[in-house]
Amino acid sequence: MAQDILINWSPQETRVAVVEQGAVQEVHIERTLERGLVGNIYLGKVSRVLPGMQSAFIDVGLDRAAFLHVADLLPNITARHAGKDKASLVASGQPAADGAPTVSAPTTAAVLPIERQIFEGQALMVQVLKDPIGSKGARLTAQISIAGRLLVFLPQDKHIGVSQKIPYAQREALRQRLVALTAEGGGGFILRTNAEDASDEELAEDIAYLRKTWAHIKAASTRQPPGTLLYQDLTLMQRVLRDLVSAQTQSIQVDSKEQYGLLQAFAREYMPGTLDRIAHYSGERPIFDLYHIDEDIARALGRRVDLKSGGYLVIDQTEALTTVDVNTGGYVGARNFDDTVFRTNLEAAQAIARQLRLRNLGGIVIIDFIDMAREDHREAVLAELRKQLARDRVKTMIGGFSQLGLVEMTRKRTRESLAQMLSEPCPACAGKGHVKTARSVCYDILREILREARAFNPREFRVVAAPQVVELFLDEESAHLAGLSDFIGKPISLQSESSMTQEQYDIVLL
Repeated sequence: MAQDILINWSPQETRVAVVEQGAVQEVHIERTLERGLVGNIYLGKVSRVLPGMQSAFIDVGLDRAAFLHVADLLPNITARHAGKDKASLVASGQPAADGAPTVSAPTTAAVLPIERQIFEGQALMVQVLKDPIGSKGARLTAQISIAGRLLVFLPQDKHIGVSQKIPYAQREALRQRLVALTAEGGGGFILRTNAEDASDEELAEDIAYLRKTWAHIKAASTRQPPGTLLYQDLTLMQRVLRDLVSAQTQSIQVDSKEQYGLLQAFAREYMPGTLDRIAHYSGERPIFDLYHIDEDIARALGRRVDLKSGGYLVIDQTEALTTVDVNTGGYVGARNFDDTVFRTNLEAAQAIARQLRLRNLGGIVIIDFIDMAREDHREAVLAELRKQLARDRVKTMIGGFSQLGLVEMTRKRTRESLAQMLSEPCPACAGKGHVKTARSVCYDILREILREARAFNPREFRVVAAPQVVELFLDEESAHLAGLSDFIGKPISLQSESSMTQEQYDIVLL
């Protein structure tokens, strides 16, 4: 199915929408300030070696020195620094004269202490494993890996592997295909889960991209001083070309002239096949207004999804799983009830597949279709759902109807869902989706005052609460408040605090 990719760029945020037949199918968002350092490759400088901890601090140009443990050095590094000869550049990627990493036999490297492998002042190519947290610097490794769309490239290794998430029976055949494709050029590769059904042509394109990327990194390491960033994980716009563009993509429209030029340069270097589809959008209307994308994003943050027929879905995302409930709503278009249910479920199957992509919902998904009496109707709805899910670039697995009439499926988690990225739990309800009634809060307060009166002997109790709670105490609950005051023998005063939520209150002892 033909698709268009729209890119809305601003200095603080990049937003990408994948549109098919005028409807938004996927939304991807990246914020400049939230990009981490994991995956970045630096030419670092060893600032301090700590033999007692078998670790070292590496200066990579960040605010704090980063941390490298001996276990994260290459297993085939052998120290060649007699007299601290700075020509002993380790196989962390620092090139020798011929541009190749300097390595030697792996005989004793695995047991060499760190002080015999690296020394202060040495230049060392390293990659970030963990972002800095609080007062701790980043965690580093000298074992470089570069992720592509289908493969992970291990330039300092020769290992050819396949993701263990792929069924065992398929792994050896996939590994042999990969061995044949990577026979020339060197380096190791791991085939990722989403490459299970990839063609040889797609794998070859990813191999070429990864090797070219590594060649650029090595070349930069010979020209740049220590503390230089050699490689940063691709931006969202670059990942669009790597991951989202397919044979069905008609156009890639960018609303920034500067970013359009950068994207063209990237495509020209790495993915020339996409170059003729990249265009600069210069229309007067914002690019996302073309297909009402902002409205779709706003609706995707809500629970209810209306269907064209009058039915609707209710989608609830929890930490454990996502549930989808299908309802007929106001749909009365069919001649009998069975047909009404069947047509609603068919439309729901199409909408559910789209909502999973749009909201990027991962993990376990439980779908409660409207009960259908006929077996052929159930099979048709299930077939439609499978057909729509087959368009999903993220791996999905789906079962049949359970004994309770539920459909269970899974969708691989690839990143945060749209709701997790754009919203946070409500401060009033802490993510529960509901709050206690004002009357329930009043009764909580009365019980708390009685509890405090048994433990303390103040002159007066003052209740500080939300306006609606105080108003209820002054009106319908005034008799109960007065009765408690008489029972404990202490006055109870009220203070309204507009900044408090309905469930918040404080009892002050005066």
